[in-house]
Amino acid sequence: MKECFRWYGPDDGVSLHYIRQAGAEEVFTALHEIPYGKIWPLEEILKRKSLIEKEGLEWSVVESLPVHEDIKTRTGNFKEFIQSYRKSLVNLGKAGLKTVVYNFMPVLDWVRTDLKYTLEDGAECLKFDPVRFAMFETYLLKRKNVESDYTLGQLKQAERSWLGMSASDKKEFERSIIDIFPGVKLGLDIKDIQKMMSKYEEICVSQYKEHLKEFLSEIVPCAEDNGIKMAIHPDDPPISILGLPRIVSTDKDLEDVLGMYESPSNGLCFCTGSLSPLPQNDLIRMVRKYGHRINAVHLRSTQRDKDGSFYEAKHLEGSVDMFGVVLSLLQEQLCRSRENLQDWQLCFRPDHGHTIMDDLVKPDAENPGYSGIGRMRGLAELRGLQFGLSHVLTREAT
Repeated sequence: MKECFRWYGPDDGVSLHYIRQAGAEEVFTALHEIPYGKIWPLEEILKRKSLIEKEGLEWSVVESLPVHEDIKTRTGNFKEFIQSYRKSLVNLGKAGLKTVVYNFMPVLDWVRTDLKYTLEDGAECLKFDPVRFAMFETYLLKRKNVESDYTLGQLKQAERSWLGMSASDKKEFERSIIDIFPGVKLGLDIKDIQKMMSKYEEICVSQYKEHLKEFLSEIVPCAEDNGIKMAIHPDDPPISILGLPRIVSTDKDLEDVLGMYESPSNGLCFCTGSLSPLPQNDLIRMVRKYGHRINAVHLRSTQRDKDGSFYEAKHLEGSVDMFGVVLSLLQEQLCRSRENLQDWQLCFRPDHGHTIMDDLVKPDAENPGYSGIGRMRGLAELRGLQFGLSHVLTREAT
């Protein structure tokens, strides 16, 4: 598989020069400075592409072309935003970009409750704790009927934790939940989140799936015409949060999404870290079942706990059988190669690395989970794993 790295643009503390030193060949990136719903101008796409190529890298995957909330709820100016989305796809196609990642998570993107959870070896990582999220929903968001989504024990723990926090701790905790959108600071506050959530009051899971189906019918033909393969990112975490519908979390969800529009341009961004917190998600089976519709890959592992919490583990450890996943992905590549498919090779990137070594004493990163050294370690580990497996598969094939 092609070795890639996430890059957040010219202001990213992990520069293209550093990414090349890490051994990556290509990058996943986006025009993060353009507001959600606005058209990506061709000249700006080409400018960013040229900047990447001057460093000896390639822009392989667009991550992400955001879907405006009005599109998700089918309210407000959603028709205008769909037209803008199509125009952005046309411009990306003209620039030679072939893969676009997006997500359909309502209101919040990926959610964590600890941005600097300290491990035994002193490394810091991201963590999701349902008790801390119950604290957020109960005391900051003040969501109605929140008690129905948590046990009495969790709610009591949340109360004790809340009472033990200072005012500044509470403010920082609020910010860490609602304003960590990758690559961009939206400046949201609790009232903004409440207003966004209000648009979902009459939208159930089945209705939300219809909204995604309608969106796909509106944009996949455009993607096909422009040689682009879309890749939907799974919900992260793959559980219901904020009482909102989550529709890309399970094996059945993936089956439903791919069945909404039968086309290679309607595919998956297979993120092992997003799917793994749900124990029933058999990642190896998923790769074998949906491999022909995987258009981009994120590789990371999480360590699940019995209380429903999880943290970002080392890339080859945790709850993910990374050996089996990478083997299955390489086997999928081999099938594509034998079928003489032009785009047989998958692009992967290491995701959500630990903050380690001197990254621990650098100024706070703007993008939690995306420090340079931890992801470089992940890339090196995954490189070694796929190097060994590729040689075994090649020998078996001959």
